[in-house]
Amino acid sequence: MKKDTTSPAVFPKAEIGPEMKGSDCVVECLIREGVDVVFAYPGGASQELHQSLARTDKIRVILPRHEQGGSFAAEAYSRVTGKVGVCMATSGPGATNLVSAIADAFMDSVPMIAITGQVYSKYIGKMAFQETDFYGMTLPIVKHSYLVMNAADLPRIFKEAFYLARSGRPGPVIIDIPKDVQQKKFQPVYPATVEFRSAYATAVQHANDDQLRAVLASIAEAKRPVLYAGGGIISAEAHADLKAFAVATNVPVATTLMGLGGFPETHPLSMRWFGMHGSAYGNWAVDQCDLLIAVGARFDDRITGDTSKFATQAKVIHIDIDASEHNKNKRVQLPIVSDVKHALSRLNELAKAAKFSPPDTKAWHAQIATWKKEHPFGWETSKHIVPQEAVQVLYELTKGDAIITTGVGQHQMWAAQFYQFDEPRRYISSLGLGAMGFGYPAALGAKVARPDKQVIDIDGDGSFVMNIQELATAKIENIAAKAMILNNQHLGMVVQWEDRFYGSVRGNTILGDESNVGSPENLPGLYPDFVKIAEGFGVKGRRVHLKSELRAAVQEMLDCDGPFVLDVIVPYTEHVLPMIPAGKSVKEMLLK
Repeated sequence: MKKDTTSPAVFPKAEIGPEMKGSDCVVECLIREGVDVVFAYPGGASQELHQSLARTDKIRVILPRHEQGGSFAAEAYSRVTGKVGVCMATSGPGATNLVSAIADAFMDSVPMIAITGQVYSKYIGKMAFQETDFYGMTLPIVKHSYLVMNAADLPRIFKEAFYLARSGRPGPVIIDIPKDVQQKKFQPVYPATVEFRSAYATAVQHANDDQLRAVLASIAEAKRPVLYAGGGIISAEAHADLKAFAVATNVPVATTLMGLGGFPETHPLSMRWFGMHGSAYGNWAVDQCDLLIAVGARFDDRITGDTSKFATQAKVIHIDIDASEHNKNKRVQLPIVSDVKHALSRLNELAKAAKFSPPDTKAWHAQIATWKKEHPFGWETSKHIVPQEAVQVLYELTKGDAIITTGVGQHQMWAAQFYQFDEPRRYISSLGLGAMGFGYPAALGAKVARPDKQVIDIDGDGSFVMNIQELATAKIENIAAKAMILNNQHLGMVVQWEDRFYGSVRGNTILGDESNVGSPENLPGLYPDFVKIAEGFGVKGRRVHLKSELRAAVQEMLDCDGPFVLDVIVPYTEHVLPMIPAGKSVKEMLLK
């Protein structure tokens, strides 16, 4: 077969398939990539694709009730499995409804393919009905975008797209397909491999042994070392390597929210997670360490606060697969471009070969133990159910063996504080983008991915209502995803900022009727009635406001064999603590 040197890729081996329509070729490409589920909402420009999907029993097609819900579900499916999640929508408004999930996947480095129908090729650029330049508008939030103008390119493009989505630093790729391309009959040629012109595009970067020996030497000289582990640990499936390295070197570990479960939180070396609302002891340890080893993390502002005051006493080593992250937010002394699994596994080998002996850090560990004892995550007792208590009860009743999704806000932080994660891919949350409405659609995707696990969306009333229509998807598709709403009738996190920094002036943060705001004391004033809404969708629900009934209510939710909505009424006066105010440093951390 003659190589096409005008193409961005060439392939030495290929398989020629029978003649078929472009839409059938798309389905065949998905099957070849191991896709078993697609979250897809149909429309005129994607109807050919849905017709082709209807002709196969190898792919489950789940119909969300909103394209955003479907794309969040696909993203969560990927976060839970590590596989590439797939969502699909029609042109125009269908496609634009995917943008939040695409941006979310980009920010959190989640592999996802978004397939969109497009108007006929001859109408592109002429403001046809339901036309948008989806290729152009998504360029800043994807690893790559494709507009397919030739049906013969479909097999190559899909092969490239899946490779790009899952390789290196993972992320989203969009494939925009005009309707005439979907309808075109041709004989597809399926490439066996993908080779890009630039070798750098496909090269996996590995740390060399000299760099890694420098890491071990730095640990040997340290008195107060800390490992700072991010989401890259989970993406690289490097959690076991990280644990082995931490134990071998006796270095305490603090994770980011993206890295939750990348190191077991019940392990003695764990300092849980740190940052704006993270553990006080984790933040203090990073602030006072003399060696900070960042692995698969990007020095996000919610972690560092004021970067000029972040880890000022430390020598900083940064191991990451993406060279663009080095020295972007924080200057480091030793940047290492590497797949983190390779780096950690090789560090373990080198340490074993050299019979590495950890430095004397007894005083450092004693100090951290004191901080842990004096400043654990906690809450003040109340006659009402407080949100922290609700999460703690859920943790106890599930014995930590559940997948937790969240919306965005206070509940998101409480979920991370009071549910401990000992395994990766168990805390599924929109973290870089912070997209409200993520929680329940994500629970659907997570439950489809792991039907053997309890999946609970810990949500807020503000976030939950944004994609509440996905209760219909749960019911009709028989997806037993649960929702535990921490209902305070307010946009809680914004209210907290109002209380702390704006004199408690309410700037459109009350969700109910301001003259009759619902609270644990005013049940008739609660709005809306989530239990009635759930019942309208055919989903079971229960409201609980008495502490004495909380445990039984949570157990009822867990025992239900289908979807369930548990509406937990909590006061709006609770604040997430600790808190490092935005742009401030650990020295200004609020503890009460």
